[in-house]
This record gives sequence, C-alpha cells and structure tokens, in this order.
Amino acid sequence: MNSSKTLTMHHLGDQRYASTNQTGQQLVIDMSAEHRIGVGPMDALMSALASCTMYDVVEIMEKRRTPLSAYRVTVEGFKAEGSVPPRYERYVLRHVAQGQGISVEALEKAAHLSHEKYCTIGASLAAQIEIEVVIESSEQTTEI
Repeated sequence: MNSSKTLTMHHLGDQRYASTNQTGQQLVIDMSAEHRIGVGPMDALMSALASCTMYDVVEIMEKRRTPLSAYRVTVEGFKAEGSVPPRYERYVLRHVAQGQGISVEALEKAAHLSHEKYCTIGASLAAQIEIEVVIESSEQTTEI
C-alpha cells in the first residue's frame, strides 16, 4: 500500500504563499522583492534536504552512543548552465559536528547511510540531482 502526504498551498497576495500540512503546521514561501517574510522555494527545498539528513545523522550517532553536542550542515546548490527551466543539477552538503568521541569516519559513515538509505528528500531528488556529501572536521572551523 502506498503512503501519501498532503499539504495545501494558499496564495497570500503579491508573491507570498503559505503551505499548511495535514496537522496544521505552516511554511511561508515568499518570492516578493521587498520585505520578505518567508523563504524562497529553493531555500525551502535545500532546507528540507539538510534537515532530513541531519535528522538521520543525529539518530544514527545517538544509537552509536556518540551524541552530537553541535552540528551543522551547509548546502550549496549548483544550477545547470543554460537549462530551461533553470534547475539545480548538484548539491554539496557539508557536515560539521562536535561531540565527545565523534570521529570524522563515524560522521562520514552516518552521513552516507542517510544519503544512501534513509533520507526521503535525498532519495526523491537523487533521480534527477547529484548529491555530494562532504565531511569537515570541527577542528577546521571556529564555530558550529
């Protein structure tokens, strides 16, 4: 049996839209030029990809008894040149984490498990978009 998910998007005026999911949470998408109150559609997509993989990585690291004390993912999108409509053909996700007993190898394994097995957003995009995973040592950066 297929499972489905439904949300409804409403036009708020100008170039603003609000989606409401089945349980009532909302997300505002704002493409207006001035005084934005929400994120753009691509920011929402990139945020969905980052949060999906972060959820998996946090869960995997906790199950391995190495919880993360700080964690961030930066997503960089690359547009295909000359594509009509313009589309992103590649995303690079940089994972940086801190925590007692956290190794680059363990973080890399968790991130790859997410991207290859668990993350629904990544799997949904993977058929059309290349997703690259990059792991950075938290020692190479000043803040998370």
